[in-house]
Amino acid sequence: MIIGVDVGTSVTKASLLGRDGSALLTRGVRSALHRPAPGLVEQDLDEVVDSVVQVVRQIAVAATEPVQALAITGQGDGLWLRDEHGRSVGRAISWLDARAAGVLRDWETSGVQREVHALTGSGMFPGSAGPLLAHLAEHEPERLERAAVAGYCVDAIVQRFTGEVTVDASDASMPFLDVPEREYSTEALEACGIAEHRRLLADTTPVGKLFALSGKAAAELGLPSGLPVSAGPFDLPACAFGSGVSDIGDGSLVIGTTLGCQVLRDEVVIDARGEPAGMWLATPIPQRYLRVMPAMVGTANLDWVLSTTGSSVEQLETMLAQSRPGAGGVSALSFLSSSGERAPFVDSRARGQFTGLSLETTPADMVRAMCEAVAYAARHNLESAGLSGEVAACGGGARSQAWSQIFADVLGRPLNVPHEEGVGARGAAMTAWDSLGDPVDREQWAADRRVVHPDPRAVEFYDRGYHDYLTAIERARPHWAPVEEG
Repeated sequence: MIIGVDVGTSVTKASLLGRDGSALLTRGVRSALHRPAPGLVEQDLDEVVDSVVQVVRQIAVAATEPVQALAITGQGDGLWLRDEHGRSVGRAISWLDARAAGVLRDWETSGVQREVHALTGSGMFPGSAGPLLAHLAEHEPERLERAAVAGYCVDAIVQRFTGEVTVDASDASMPFLDVPEREYSTEALEACGIAEHRRLLADTTPVGKLFALSGKAAAELGLPSGLPVSAGPFDLPACAFGSGVSDIGDGSLVIGTTLGCQVLRDEVVIDARGEPAGMWLATPIPQRYLRVMPAMVGTANLDWVLSTTGSSVEQLETMLAQSRPGAGGVSALSFLSSSGERAPFVDSRARGQFTGLSLETTPADMVRAMCEAVAYAARHNLESAGLSGEVAACGGGARSQAWSQIFADVLGRPLNVPHEEGVGARGAAMTAWDSLGDPVDREQWAADRRVVHPDPRAVEFYDRGYHDYLTAIERARPHWAPVEEG
């Protein structure tokens, strides 16, 4: 048995996983996001670590068989500054944060954004490490001076539990890593003006590396001292492998806080002249890479429109049944993040919209229009990532039968939804078993799913709607106003 932990932006979950991929027990606890000022989104590392301790301890107490390893995955991007003892140097900056939007706008104008993309294939956004480090170097240099590590959520937790300073190559891929070589690009650091802070970037963990749980952490977690700890990959690639992605061209759709769209590829191909968006990620599998297009928000769009219409998520199936495809003539753009959008294009000014509203528009129409807009965004991102095979879907949004049907119809492909919900933890556990030298049967894990088949009539309708969606984006982009910094 392995305890898999997924430290998400809004929830930390732990599952006791068997070798057949089944979760015998799952526990979760809500996470706290701190918003001290408009555009600022932070997390307290001590609170995050405590959330992991809570859920893992509950699982450990209930486990009736020996635990072989602790496998950790979680949110990526952002900036988690720590000292040499793993203590946070100020609150961790979330990937949702917008304080570095001005830096990114300057880089878009000066060409830095495109230069870094040409070097590493990463399209930066305000909540990524590059702009955040540059912002702190200008406005809070003392924080960087006090820090020993500039890392991410997963490696921050691993440092607390094992005392090791490390980073998984998937996390480090964005935005400074030469992904095929798994080495930092000096040229990319220099382009961002932060080469002097290279000392803060931990070297990437070798494939198959395991760490040992410290005595102090073991006592807190209720696990044996020295237990193997697997660190990563972070949540997007973990979800890809946990949901059954295995063949080149297969795609994964994570319908969660982030709308994570990714496709498995066998080589890194950087189009220096293309849109500087998305990222290439190293994976635990040699010569296998993920082309990732992670839109800023997924289910958060749904939460907003439900709240705005005075509805709840429990009403979603009924409301989608009350509005036919096309939402009574209402259409939407789903760019609701205060940081704008990062895939398949990068624009910190991007904002959402509804069009076609009338006195006859119902709350159900608005909900369906937003659900369709998110599905269009998924198609836009998956096609940009090179989708040619099957699509697996996971995350909170995939639990909705009606919304899953919209995704399948918009994509024009069957949607494979694993029965087990904690696919991020499953992906991390897969990696841990590989590292233990005892790989699981991936085909067996992938077969445990339901298939949502597209409706041919809806596919034709949504194909026209998708091209209207692309036109709407092009018409809207010139009118997005710059974000005023507080």
